Amino acid sequence: MKTMFLAALLAAATPALAQTAAPPAPPAVTYIHAGALLDRPGQAPRGNSTIIVRDGKIAEVRDGFVPPEAGAKLVALNDKFVLPGLIDLHVHLLGIGGDPLRARMTALNTEQADDVLYGAGNAKATLNAGFTTVRDLGGDPRGIRALRDAVDRGDVTGPTIVNAGTAISVTGGHGDPLNGLAEPYAHAVAQSVDNLCDGPADCVRATRRQIGLGAQVIKITATGGVLSNVSGGLGRAFTPEEMKAIVDTAHNLGRKVAAHSHAAEGTKAALTAGVDTIEHGSFIDDEAIAMFKKTGAYLVPTEIAPVAAVAQARSGVLPAAVLPKAEAAAAAMQDSHRRAYKAGVKFAFGTDSGVSKHGDNGQEFALLVEKVGMTPTEAIRSATVTAAEVLNQGDRIGTIEPGKAADIIAVDSSPLQDVRQLERVRFVMHKGDVAKPLTD
Repeated sequence: MKTMFLAALLAAATPALAQTAAPPAPPAVTYIHAGALLDRPGQAPRGNSTIIVRDGKIAEVRDGFVPPEAGAKLVALNDKFVLPGLIDLHVHLLGIGGDPLRARMTALNTEQADDVLYGAGNAKATLNAGFTTVRDLGGDPRGIRALRDAVDRGDVTGPTIVNAGTAISVTGGHGDPLNGLAEPYAHAVAQSVDNLCDGPADCVRATRRQIGLGAQVIKITATGGVLSNVSGGLGRAFTPEEMKAIVDTAHNLGRKVAAHSHAAEGTKAALTAGVDTIEHGSFIDDEAIAMFKKTGAYLVPTEIAPVAAVAQARSGVLPAAVLPKAEAAAAAMQDSHRRAYKAGVKFAFGTDSGVSKHGDNGQEFALLVEKVGMTPTEAIRSATVTAAEVLNQGDRIGTIEPGKAADIIAVDSSPLQDVRQLERVRFVMHKGDVAKPLTD
């Protein structure tokens, strides 16, 4: 009887709803006139071109400056160099980048809500710098999930976020939030720690927990870290069995694994376990290079991170335990990365912003050219086509082609000639919306 009543009520209401329903809004259409267009990084740029955007996606790319259709908006970038939105595979949006002393002080008197609002500001700075997609590799899992979803809804201005939760660490390792804390603080923090694990079974639990909290990728701290307030060095942290338990669990649940790693032994253990990316890779030997090529894993080099960390440590705004590790990593990284790149290891762009200042992400390009030996073309491809491959999103981002998201940026002149142009992005479109309009 109740079912019949509801059916009758719905039938009676349908005509009225149909009469009062608003007509669908016409699709939003934007024509972009580009003076030069690098639509597929790695290939030669095109000359004068028109990109037609419909409802947030690229509909067409035509040669020349095509007059816009009736009702369409025109973005005139006639004298600019246009290319796909950039991708940074290693950021920490909830971190106060470039100001570690402030970060340490605020940690004592702020809450999760404060961190998320800092993150919103960092997200806007990152998008304004031309980075339309980022992979966030460590922060409060609930906070970064909330920021990710707020950006997706359009409530917050920022890049598309692919998020890890909190990095999985061994007790006392890089990523253990109890390191260096006085007993009253350690006791309070310990009640909420869920990223630490010791032994394979416990590491399965920690991995599942981060996924349960919304992690789209898993990060592990395969070795010690530069910024840890502990003098344990940069050596391997997990046992091979623990690493494999994490990687197998993540892969079985459809998540890739990014391994923070400095020491060569940690990198080789992580590659043996099957991780998808190595972050930093400061010390790489010939055996590690061969393993990269065999497994197909990517190296995310974060060249700017040790530069920033050494400067901060020497100025005294980081704990004393940090300085020798920062200097050792910085000294080794250039040679390691040059040899790895020359040998054919796959590199994908990442900065570790949060150590360096958010919005300075584009400074990484010059370091890739000057320190690693990439050409500007190769450096740009690492932050577009290759980074999209790492995210399994090559069908959505990384190039300017029909059917892909309208993530588009512009600079004054060709970054293929002067890669530092990417430190001064003039125009940003994210999913078809102009996030940073061109100004004089």
